[in-house]
Amino acid sequence: MKNLHMVTFILLVIGGLNWLLVGLGVWNVGELFGPDAAVTKAIYILVGLSAIVELATHKKNCKCCVAQPGM
Repeated sequence: MKNLHMVTFILLVIGGLNWLLVGLGVWNVGELFGPDAAVTKAIYILVGLSAIVELATHKKNCKCCVAQPGM
């Protein structure tokens, strides 16, 4: 499960940085391979799936979200 978490976390960071660059008008990962390229679509799909996995497993994996004794 740790490996899945690391992969999904890395993909979410890549996706987040991509959205930052898109928002700043600097660059988009779609420009690297072309907006209709299979690689671009695969990257977007993997980032989206990573978000779903992290959303579903976050509370179980996150040390900050786990109820701690005395809190």
